[in-house]
Amino acid sequence: MKQSKWLVISGAAILATAIACGTTPTPTSPAPSAAASGAVGASGETLKIGAPALTSPTGNIQLTTSTVVLTYGAVAGTYATFTPSYQIELRDPNGTLVANPTVTTTSYTVTASLTLDTAYTWRVRATYQGAFGPWSTTATFRTQVDAYIAGNRIYDPLTLGRTVGTRNGATSFVPGEGLKLEDQTSNLQYSLPTTLEVGEMSVMIKGADEGSPGDKSKVFAMQEGTGPYTDNDYRMSVELRGRSYPKPGAVTCRIITGDATDEGRISDCPRIQLNFSSARWYFWKFTWGNGEARLVVREDSETGDDIYDATIDIGTHAYRPVPHTVYLGAPVGRAGPSDATIGGGPIYKNLWVGPTARPAFPAITALADALLRGPGGN
Repeated sequence: MKQSKWLVISGAAILATAIACGTTPTPTSPAPSAAASGAVGASGETLKIGAPALTSPTGNIQLTTSTVVLTYGAVAGTYATFTPSYQIELRDPNGTLVANPTVTTTSYTVTASLTLDTAYTWRVRATYQGAFGPWSTTATFRTQVDAYIAGNRIYDPLTLGRTVGTRNGATSFVPGEGLKLEDQTSNLQYSLPTTLEVGEMSVMIKGADEGSPGDKSKVFAMQEGTGPYTDNDYRMSVELRGRSYPKPGAVTCRIITGDATDEGRISDCPRIQLNFSSARWYFWKFTWGNGEARLVVREDSETGDDIYDATIDIGTHAYRPVPHTVYLGAPVGRAGPSDATIGGGPIYKNLWVGPTARPAFPAITALADALLRGPGGN
């Protein structure tokens, strides 16, 4: 009892002395180790810290690229200064955990293979020295679509065993590569809901060279509607001429802006004879609008070496087919199959048609290959 009184009196004396001297005792700040507590929070958390705020992707947004980057805000300890790490949970539509990294940054690039056009959920919490704070809210996003036709755009990788186009004639999907047009009467047809007056059509192609069967063979084409192709007033063709042509391997293009009987509406690219390898991929891109058209051919990839690059004047008349039909290959016209699709079984992948530069295409992955080999392909 006497000892207790002494402690009270001593404490009072110290406080009185401090007040008399014009100072107030400063409490000692908790050390970083005080951030963790044996106490358990409402959701089991053991770290005195807030929940991170999720930045993106959220709100069930559909991504437009194959790369998924999760970003969130930093949080700080409630009673102590320390730098936490961040634990992430990413789950598929079945609730299965597909990624669960712990990182020291406020963003994370997902490395797991995700299914295209699929909803995923994710959340984050802070961790420190084995303790953890509360989970953030849960956000949802959808991965990039595997293919679509929307307005005046077509995005069709052709590498997942399906297509949003209409397959005409003999065609087949080649695992890990793309869609093969088996003969010169085959093509892949698309109908744009909205006419594309100024735009780009680009695609990767393998399996065609100057030795392919055919004459004025077509790589890809466009027209108005689906009537006879040869006399169409809005016919466009990009050509790789076959072995029946006097100069096999010649590359050229033609675009007609509204009247196939008026020579002033018909514009042709220079005809240049080239050597191709059927074992290599080639990038073909045709752009049009604002009085000109351009054809570019590159080896191996979109950024490979140019082997053909020509720009031509197409006059003041707009290229305005209604409805606007697009083909990989081409329909059989008046001259027969020899002037239709390239012979030899070309393989197509990563088609883009649209008013802007082509977007990124997902790479072939083990998941894509599994989808190709499994059921459900068109």
